[in-house]
Amino acid sequence: MKTIGIDIGTTTISAVVLETEEERVLAVRTIPNDSFMKSDYEWERVQDPAVIIDKARAALDELLEQYPDVISIGLTGQMHGIVYVDEAGRHLSPLYTWQDQRGNLPVFDGVSLVSCIKASCGAAVSAGYGLVTHLYQCRRGGVPAGAVSLCTIPDYLGMILTGRKTPLLHSSMAASLGFFDGRRGVFCGKQLEKLGMELSILPQVTEEFALLGYYKGRAVTAALGDNQASFLGAVGLLENTVLLNVGTGGQISVLSEQYFEKPGIEARPLTKGKYILVGSSLCGGRAYAILEKFFRACVVAAGGKDGPQYEMMARLAAGAPSEDPMEVRTTFHGTRTQPKLRGAIRNLSEDNFTPEGLVQGVLTGMAKELYDLFYLIHEGTGMEAGRIVASGNGVRKNAALQRAFEEMFGAKLELARYEEEAACGAAICSSSAFSEEAAAKSKSDSP
Repeated sequence: MKTIGIDIGTTTISAVVLETEEERVLAVRTIPNDSFMKSDYEWERVQDPAVIIDKARAALDELLEQYPDVISIGLTGQMHGIVYVDEAGRHLSPLYTWQDQRGNLPVFDGVSLVSCIKASCGAAVSAGYGLVTHLYQCRRGGVPAGAVSLCTIPDYLGMILTGRKTPLLHSSMAASLGFFDGRRGVFCGKQLEKLGMELSILPQVTEEFALLGYYKGRAVTAALGDNQASFLGAVGLLENTVLLNVGTGGQISVLSEQYFEKPGIEARPLTKGKYILVGSSLCGGRAYAILEKFFRACVVAAGGKDGPQYEMMARLAAGAPSEDPMEVRTTFHGTRTQPKLRGAIRNLSEDNFTPEGLVQGVLTGMAKELYDLFYLIHEGTGMEAGRIVASGNGVRKNAALQRAFEEMFGAKLELARYEEEAACGAAICSSSAFSEEAAAKSKSDSP
Protein backbone atom coordinates (compact mmCIF):
# COMPACT_ATOMS: atom_id res chain seq x y z
CA MET A 1 0.00 0.00 0.00
CA LYS A 2 1.48 3.32 -1.07
CA THR A 3 0.68 6.53 0.78
CA ILE A 4 2.09 10.06 0.81
CA GLY A 5 3.04 12.11 3.85
CA ILE A 6 3.58 15.89 3.70
CA ASP A 7 5.39 17.81 6.43
CA ILE A 8 5.12 21.62 6.30
CA GLY A 9 8.05 22.77 8.39
CA THR A 10 9.06 26.34 9.16
CA THR A 11 12.07 26.28 6.83
CA THR A 12 11.37 23.31 4.54
CA ILE A 13 8.45 21.36 3.12
CA SER A 14 8.99 17.60 2.84
CA ALA A 15 6.95 14.93 1.10
CA VAL A 16 7.51 11.17 1.05
CA VAL A 17 5.98 8.19 -0.69
CA LEU A 18 5.84 5.30 1.77
CA GLU A 19 5.20 1.65 1.02
CA THR A 20 3.59 0.76 4.33
CA GLU A 21 3.57 -3.03 4.04
CA GLU A 22 7.28 -3.14 3.20
CA GLU A 23 8.08 -0.20 5.50
CA ARG A 24 10.08 1.36 2.71
CA VAL A 25 10.42 4.99 1.57
CA LEU A 26 10.13 5.09 -2.21
CA ALA A 27 10.65 8.81 -2.80
CA VAL A 28 11.48 11.99 -0.87
CA ARG A 29 11.01 15.60 -1.91
CA THR A 30 12.33 18.44 0.26
CA ILE A 31 11.99 22.05 -0.85
CA PRO A 32 12.69 25.38 0.89
CA ASN A 33 9.76 26.99 2.61
CA ASP A 34 10.90 30.51 1.71
CA SER A 35 7.51 32.07 2.46
CA PHE A 36 8.36 34.52 5.24
CA MET A 37 6.78 37.91 4.64
CA LYS A 38 8.60 41.19 5.23
CA SER A 39 7.53 43.04 8.34
CA ASP A 40 8.23 46.40 9.92
CA TYR A 41 8.28 44.73 13.33
CA GLU A 42 11.09 42.57 14.71
CA TRP A 43 8.65 40.64 16.89
CA GLU A 44 6.39 39.63 13.98
CA ARG A 45 7.07 36.30 12.24
CA VAL A 46 4.52 35.61 9.51
CA GLN A 47 4.49 33.48 6.37
CA ASP A 48 2.41 33.60 3.18
CA PRO A 49 -0.13 30.72 3.15
CA ALA A 50 -0.58 30.95 -0.65
CA VAL A 51 3.15 30.37 -1.24
CA ILE A 52 3.16 27.41 1.16
CA ILE A 53 0.09 25.80 -0.40
CA ASP A 54 1.44 26.21 -3.94
CA LYS A 55 4.76 24.61 -3.00
CA ALA A 56 3.17 21.72 -1.11
CA ARG A 57 0.63 21.00 -3.83
CA ALA A 58 3.31 21.10 -6.56
CA ALA A 59 5.37 18.50 -4.68
CA LEU A 60 2.26 16.39 -4.08
CA ASP A 61 1.17 16.50 -7.73
CA GLU A 62 4.64 15.49 -8.89
CA LEU A 63 4.64 12.45 -6.60
CA LEU A 64 1.10 11.46 -7.59
CA GLU A 65 2.09 11.56 -11.24
CA GLN A 66 5.12 9.37 -10.52
CA TYR A 67 3.18 7.00 -8.22
CA PRO A 68 -0.42 6.88 -9.49
CA ASP A 69 -1.31 3.95 -7.21
CA VAL A 70 -1.02 6.07 -4.04
CA ILE A 71 -4.23 5.60 -2.06
CA SER A 72 -4.04 8.21 0.69
CA ILE A 73 -2.38 11.46 1.77
CA GLY A 74 -1.34 12.32 5.33
CA LEU A 75 -0.46 15.78 6.62
CA THR A 76 1.65 17.22 9.40
CA GLY A 77 3.81 20.26 10.05
CA GLN A 78 4.53 23.23 12.22
CA MET A 79 2.25 23.51 15.22
CA HIS A 80 1.02 26.45 17.33
CA GLY A 81 0.67 28.97 14.46
CA ILE A 82 -2.69 30.05 13.01
CA VAL A 83 -4.23 31.32 9.82
CA TYR A 84 -7.73 32.87 9.67
CA VAL A 85 -10.23 31.52 7.12
CA ASP A 86 -13.50 32.90 5.73
CA GLU A 87 -16.84 31.16 5.18
CA ALA A 88 -15.64 29.83 1.83
CA GLY A 89 -12.64 28.15 3.51
CA ARG A 90 -10.03 30.55 2.11
CA HIS A 91 -7.35 32.34 4.10
CA LEU A 92 -7.84 35.94 5.11
CA SER A 93 -4.54 36.47 6.89
CA PRO A 94 -0.90 35.51 6.85
CA LEU A 95 0.21 32.50 8.84
CA TYR A 96 1.12 33.78 12.30
CA THR A 97 3.89 31.27 13.05
CA TRP A 98 4.93 29.71 16.34
CA GLN A 99 7.87 32.13 16.38
CA ASP A 100 5.63 35.22 16.52
CA GLN A 101 6.22 37.25 19.68
CA ARG A 102 3.25 39.62 19.86
CA GLY A 103 2.03 37.83 22.98
CA ASN A 104 5.14 39.04 24.84
CA LEU A 105 4.78 42.72 23.94
CA PRO A 106 4.20 44.94 27.03
CA VAL A 107 1.35 46.87 25.41
CA PHE A 108 -1.44 46.31 27.95
CA ASP A 109 -0.66 48.98 30.52
CA GLY A 110 2.98 47.95 30.38
CA VAL A 111 2.22 44.23 30.73
CA SER A 112 2.34 41.49 28.09
CA LEU A 113 -0.71 39.46 27.13
CA VAL A 114 0.98 36.27 28.35
CA SER A 115 1.39 37.87 31.78
CA CYS A 116 -2.22 39.14 31.72
CA ILE A 117 -3.47 35.64 30.97
CA LYS A 118 -1.47 34.09 33.80
CA ALA A 119 -2.74 36.73 36.25
CA SER A 120 -6.34 36.35 35.07
CA CYS A 121 -6.80 32.60 34.94
CA GLY A 122 -3.46 31.00 35.80
CA ALA A 123 -2.99 29.46 32.36
CA ALA A 124 0.67 28.79 31.48
CA VAL A 125 0.79 29.69 27.78
CA SER A 126 3.49 31.16 25.57
CA ALA A 127 3.75 33.72 22.82
CA GLY A 128 3.33 31.94 19.49
CA TYR A 129 0.49 29.74 20.72
CA GLY A 130 -2.34 30.25 18.26
CA LEU A 131 -4.99 31.29 20.74
CA VAL A 132 -2.61 33.71 22.45
CA THR A 133 -2.06 35.30 19.04
CA HIS A 134 -5.81 35.38 18.45
CA LEU A 135 -6.55 36.96 21.83
CA TYR A 136 -3.94 39.63 21.09
CA GLN A 137 -5.57 40.30 17.71
CA CYS A 138 -8.97 40.52 19.39
CA ARG A 139 -7.77 43.08 21.91
CA ARG A 140 -5.86 45.12 19.32
CA GLY A 141 -8.47 44.99 16.57
CA GLY A 142 -6.36 42.79 14.31
CA VAL A 143 -8.80 39.97 13.49
CA PRO A 144 -9.57 40.28 9.75
CA ALA A 145 -13.14 41.11 8.75
CA GLY A 146 -15.02 38.03 7.58
CA ALA A 147 -12.97 35.55 9.62
CA VAL A 148 -15.18 32.67 10.74
CA SER A 149 -12.55 30.23 12.01
CA LEU A 150 -8.85 29.58 12.39
CA CYS A 151 -6.50 26.62 11.96
CA THR A 152 -2.86 25.60 11.55
CA ILE A 153 -1.16 25.65 8.16
CA PRO A 154 -1.23 21.83 7.65
CA ASP A 155 -4.95 21.94 8.43
CA TYR A 156 -5.40 24.69 5.88
CA LEU A 157 -3.63 22.57 3.26
CA GLY A 158 -6.12 19.80 4.05
CA MET A 159 -9.00 22.22 3.47
CA ILE A 160 -7.60 23.34 0.11
CA LEU A 161 -6.94 19.80 -1.09
CA THR A 162 -10.40 18.52 -0.18
CA GLY A 163 -12.49 21.64 -0.75
CA ARG A 164 -13.62 21.82 2.88
CA LYS A 165 -15.09 25.14 3.99
CA THR A 166 -14.52 24.55 7.70
CA PRO A 167 -11.41 23.21 9.43
CA LEU A 168 -11.31 19.91 11.30
CA LEU A 169 -8.35 19.70 13.68
CA HIS A 170 -6.91 16.56 15.16
CA SER A 171 -6.54 16.96 18.93
CA SER A 172 -2.74 17.00 18.56
CA MET A 173 -2.99 20.17 16.48
CA ALA A 174 -5.75 21.70 18.60
CA ALA A 175 -3.68 21.19 21.76
CA SER A 176 -0.80 23.14 20.22
CA LEU A 177 -2.97 26.28 20.06
CA GLY A 178 -3.15 26.46 23.86
CA PHE A 179 -6.12 26.46 26.26
CA PHE A 180 -6.82 22.78 25.50
CA ASP A 181 -7.86 20.02 27.89
CA GLY A 182 -5.92 17.04 26.55
CA ARG A 183 -7.61 14.60 28.89
CA ARG A 184 -11.09 15.44 27.55
CA GLY A 185 -10.04 16.46 24.03
CA VAL A 186 -11.73 19.88 24.10
CA PHE A 187 -10.80 23.55 24.28
CA CYS A 188 -11.03 25.24 27.69
CA GLY A 189 -14.09 27.32 26.84
CA LYS A 190 -14.65 28.87 30.27
CA GLN A 191 -11.10 30.19 30.43
CA LEU A 192 -11.35 31.62 26.93
CA GLU A 193 -14.72 33.26 27.62
CA LYS A 194 -13.29 34.79 30.78
CA LEU A 195 -10.54 36.30 28.64
CA GLY A 196 -13.16 37.80 26.32
CA MET A 197 -12.97 35.43 23.38
CA GLU A 198 -15.94 34.52 21.18
CA LEU A 199 -15.94 30.71 21.08
CA SER A 200 -17.65 30.41 17.70
CA ILE A 201 -14.32 30.96 15.95
CA LEU A 202 -12.85 27.76 17.41
CA PRO A 203 -12.43 24.90 14.91
CA GLN A 204 -14.04 21.49 15.24
CA VAL A 205 -11.80 18.90 16.95
CA THR A 206 -11.48 15.13 16.49
CA GLU A 207 -9.52 12.60 18.56
CA GLU A 208 -9.42 10.09 15.70
CA PHE A 209 -7.26 9.80 12.59
CA ALA A 210 -10.14 11.31 10.66
CA LEU A 211 -10.88 11.49 6.93
CA LEU A 212 -11.15 15.07 5.63
CA GLY A 213 -12.15 14.24 2.07
CA TYR A 214 -10.46 13.37 -1.21
CA TYR A 215 -7.87 14.89 -3.53
CA LYS A 216 -7.74 13.46 -7.05
CA GLY A 217 -9.42 10.31 -5.74
CA ARG A 218 -7.03 9.83 -2.79
CA ALA A 219 -8.19 9.98 0.81
CA VAL A 220 -6.81 12.94 2.78
CA THR A 221 -6.68 12.71 6.57
CA ALA A 222 -6.67 15.40 9.26
CA ALA A 223 -3.23 16.82 9.99
CA LEU A 224 -1.30 15.34 12.90
CA GLY A 225 0.97 17.44 15.14
CA ASP A 226 4.58 17.16 14.03
CA ASN A 227 5.75 15.74 17.37
CA GLN A 228 3.09 13.03 17.27
CA ALA A 229 3.78 12.33 13.60
CA SER A 230 7.51 12.02 14.28
CA PHE A 231 6.78 9.54 17.07
CA LEU A 232 4.64 7.42 14.76
CA GLY A 233 7.29 7.55 12.04
CA ALA A 234 10.08 6.54 14.43
CA VAL A 235 8.38 4.16 16.87
CA GLY A 236 4.86 3.40 15.70
CA LEU A 237 2.47 2.41 18.50
CA LEU A 238 4.95 0.37 20.57
CA GLU A 239 4.75 0.80 24.34
CA ASN A 240 7.69 0.84 26.78
CA THR A 241 9.73 2.31 23.95
CA VAL A 242 11.57 5.58 24.50
CA LEU A 243 12.13 7.93 21.58
CA LEU A 244 15.16 10.19 21.97
CA ASN A 245 15.29 13.11 19.58
CA VAL A 246 18.40 15.26 19.45
CA GLY A 247 18.54 18.20 17.11
CA THR A 248 19.21 21.74 18.24
CA GLY A 249 17.14 20.90 21.30
CA GLY A 250 16.50 17.54 22.90
CA GLN A 251 13.31 15.60 23.59
CA ILE A 252 12.18 12.34 25.09
CA SER A 253 8.81 10.81 24.17
CA VAL A 254 6.95 7.70 25.37
CA LEU A 255 3.55 6.30 24.35
CA SER A 256 1.14 5.91 27.25
CA GLU A 257 -2.47 5.08 27.99
CA GLN A 258 -2.09 7.09 31.20
CA TYR A 259 -2.60 10.84 31.17
CA PHE A 260 0.38 11.90 33.25
CA GLU A 261 1.77 15.40 33.68
CA LYS A 262 4.07 17.10 36.15
CA PRO A 263 6.56 19.99 35.90
CA GLY A 264 8.88 19.11 33.03
CA ILE A 265 6.56 16.47 31.55
CA GLU A 266 3.48 17.09 29.41
CA ALA A 267 0.90 14.69 27.98
CA ARG A 268 0.23 15.33 24.30
CA PRO A 269 -2.82 13.67 22.68
CA LEU A 270 -2.16 11.08 19.99
CA THR A 271 -5.52 9.40 19.55
CA LYS A 272 -8.44 8.65 21.84
CA GLY A 273 -7.11 7.07 25.02
CA LYS A 274 -3.45 7.33 23.98
CA TYR A 275 -0.97 10.07 24.79
CA ILE A 276 2.67 10.84 24.17
CA LEU A 277 4.42 11.84 27.37
CA VAL A 278 7.08 14.37 26.46
CA GLY A 279 10.01 15.97 28.24
CA SER A 280 12.24 18.53 26.52
CA SER A 281 15.75 19.81 27.16
CA LEU A 282 16.43 23.34 26.01
CA CYS A 283 19.98 22.69 24.89
CA GLY A 284 20.08 19.18 23.43
CA GLY A 285 22.46 18.99 20.49
CA ARG A 286 23.35 22.64 20.99
CA ALA A 287 25.45 21.57 24.00
CA TYR A 288 27.80 19.68 21.69
CA ALA A 289 27.92 22.67 19.34
CA ILE A 290 28.84 24.91 22.31
CA LEU A 291 31.70 22.53 23.14
CA GLU A 292 32.88 22.59 19.52
CA LYS A 293 32.88 26.39 19.64
CA PHE A 294 35.07 26.22 22.76
CA PHE A 295 37.60 23.89 21.13
CA ARG A 296 37.63 26.00 17.98
CA ALA A 297 38.49 29.08 20.05
CA CYS A 298 41.28 27.14 21.78
CA VAL A 299 42.78 26.12 18.45
CA VAL A 300 42.73 29.71 17.20
CA ALA A 301 44.20 30.99 20.49
CA ALA A 302 47.07 28.50 20.11
CA GLY A 303 47.83 29.85 16.64
CA GLY A 304 45.96 27.19 14.66
CA LYS A 305 43.57 27.60 11.75
CA ASP A 306 39.91 28.33 12.45
CA GLY A 307 37.72 25.43 11.33
CA PRO A 308 35.27 22.74 12.51
CA GLN A 309 36.51 20.54 15.34
CA TYR A 310 33.92 17.75 15.30
CA GLU A 311 36.28 15.10 13.90
CA MET A 312 38.83 15.88 16.60
CA MET A 313 36.09 15.68 19.25
CA ALA A 314 35.04 12.25 17.97
CA ARG A 315 38.63 11.01 18.35
CA LEU A 316 38.83 12.44 21.85
CA ALA A 317 35.57 10.74 22.87
CA ALA A 318 36.98 7.36 21.84
CA GLY A 319 39.89 7.79 24.25
CA ALA A 320 38.05 9.22 27.23
CA PRO A 321 38.79 7.74 30.70
CA SER A 322 36.18 5.27 31.91
CA GLU A 323 36.91 5.52 35.64
CA ASP A 324 36.16 8.51 37.86
CA PRO A 325 34.85 10.67 34.98
CA MET A 326 34.32 14.41 34.94
CA GLU A 327 30.65 15.29 35.50
CA VAL A 328 29.15 17.99 33.26
CA ARG A 329 25.65 19.42 33.61
CA THR A 330 24.69 20.64 30.13
CA THR A 331 21.89 23.03 31.12
CA PHE A 332 23.60 25.98 29.40
CA HIS A 333 20.22 27.61 28.73
CA GLY A 334 18.42 26.39 31.84
CA THR A 335 15.46 24.02 31.82
CA ARG A 336 11.75 24.52 31.26
CA THR A 337 11.12 24.36 35.00
CA GLN A 338 14.30 26.23 36.02
CA PRO A 339 15.02 28.76 33.27
CA LYS A 340 17.79 30.47 35.29
CA LEU A 341 19.72 27.24 35.93
CA ARG A 342 23.10 27.08 34.19
CA GLY A 343 25.61 24.37 33.38
CA ALA A 344 28.23 23.10 35.79
CA ILE A 345 31.33 20.90 35.97
CA ARG A 346 31.99 18.66 38.98
CA ASN A 347 34.30 15.90 40.15
CA LEU A 348 37.42 17.34 38.54
CA SER A 349 40.69 15.56 39.22
CA GLU A 350 44.19 15.73 37.82
CA ASP A 351 43.52 12.56 35.84
CA ASN A 352 40.17 13.44 34.28
CA PHE A 353 40.71 17.16 33.63
CA THR A 354 41.62 16.54 30.00
CA PRO A 355 40.11 17.37 26.59
CA GLU A 356 38.99 13.74 26.37
CA GLY A 357 37.32 13.95 29.76
CA LEU A 358 35.53 17.17 28.83
CA VAL A 359 34.12 15.70 25.62
CA GLN A 360 32.93 12.58 27.41
CA GLY A 361 31.51 14.65 30.24
CA VAL A 362 29.40 16.76 27.87
CA LEU A 363 28.13 13.67 26.01
CA THR A 364 27.18 11.98 29.27
CA GLY A 365 25.56 15.20 30.48
CA MET A 366 23.43 15.40 27.34
CA ALA A 367 22.30 11.80 27.84
CA LYS A 368 21.64 12.30 31.56
CA GLU A 369 19.46 15.35 30.98
CA LEU A 370 17.05 13.29 28.87
CA TYR A 371 17.35 10.26 31.16
CA ASP A 372 16.33 12.40 34.15
CA LEU A 373 13.21 13.47 32.25
CA PHE A 374 12.40 9.82 31.51
CA TYR A 375 12.88 8.99 35.17
CA LEU A 376 10.12 11.46 36.06
CA ILE A 377 7.84 9.49 33.72
CA HIS A 378 9.02 6.18 35.19
CA GLU A 379 8.29 7.36 38.73
CA GLY A 380 4.80 8.57 37.79
CA THR A 381 3.70 5.70 35.56
CA GLY A 382 5.93 2.71 36.24
CA MET A 383 7.01 2.58 32.59
CA GLU A 384 10.30 0.91 31.74
CA ALA A 385 12.73 1.78 28.95
CA GLY A 386 12.57 -1.65 27.37
CA ARG A 387 13.69 -0.23 24.07
CA ILE A 388 15.30 3.07 23.05
CA VAL A 389 15.07 4.58 19.58
CA ALA A 390 16.92 7.71 18.47
CA SER A 391 16.14 10.27 15.79
CA GLY A 392 17.51 13.63 14.71
CA ASN A 393 20.86 14.47 13.16
CA GLY A 394 22.32 15.41 16.54
CA VAL A 395 22.39 11.71 17.47
CA ARG A 396 22.33 10.01 14.04
CA LYS A 397 25.71 11.52 13.19
CA ASN A 398 27.32 11.12 16.61
CA ALA A 399 28.35 7.55 17.47
CA ALA A 400 29.82 8.68 20.80
CA LEU A 401 26.48 10.16 21.87
CA GLN A 402 24.75 6.93 20.87
CA ARG A 403 27.10 5.05 23.21
CA ALA A 404 26.41 7.55 25.98
CA PHE A 405 22.67 6.94 25.68
CA GLU A 406 23.15 3.16 25.73
CA GLU A 407 25.21 3.37 28.91
CA MET A 408 22.77 5.79 30.56
CA PHE A 409 19.62 3.78 29.77
CA GLY A 410 21.22 0.34 29.97
CA ALA A 411 19.70 -0.70 26.64
CA LYS A 412 20.76 -1.11 23.03
CA LEU A 413 19.97 1.97 20.97
CA GLU A 414 18.28 1.72 17.59
CA LEU A 415 18.19 4.49 15.01
CA ALA A 416 14.70 5.42 13.79
CA ARG A 417 13.74 3.46 10.70
CA TYR A 418 12.95 6.58 8.65
CA GLU A 419 14.90 9.83 8.48
CA GLU A 420 11.85 11.90 7.43
CA GLU A 421 10.06 10.82 10.60
CA ALA A 422 7.28 13.42 10.60
CA ALA A 423 6.30 12.98 6.95
CA CYS A 424 6.46 9.19 7.31
CA GLY A 425 4.37 9.36 10.47
CA ALA A 426 1.74 11.39 8.61
CA ALA A 427 1.74 8.76 5.87
CA ILE A 428 1.30 5.96 8.44
CA CYS A 429 -1.56 7.86 10.08
CA SER A 430 -3.26 8.34 6.72
CA SER A 431 -2.83 4.70 5.77
CA SER A 432 -4.38 3.64 9.09
CA ALA A 433 -7.35 5.98 8.66
CA PHE A 434 -7.90 4.87 5.07
CA SER A 435 -7.81 1.19 6.06
CA GLU A 436 -10.39 1.78 8.80
CA GLU A 437 -12.58 3.80 6.43
CA ALA A 438 -12.35 1.11 3.74
CA ALA A 439 -13.17 -1.63 6.25
CA ALA A 440 -16.19 0.30 7.53
CA LYS A 441 -17.42 0.94 4.00
CA SER A 442 -16.98 -2.69 3.05
CA LYS A 443 -18.98 -3.75 6.10
CA SER A 444 -21.79 -1.30 5.36
CA ASP A 445 -21.93 -2.46 1.72
CA SER A 446 -22.23 -6.12 2.67
CA PRO A 447 -25.68 -7.69 2.24
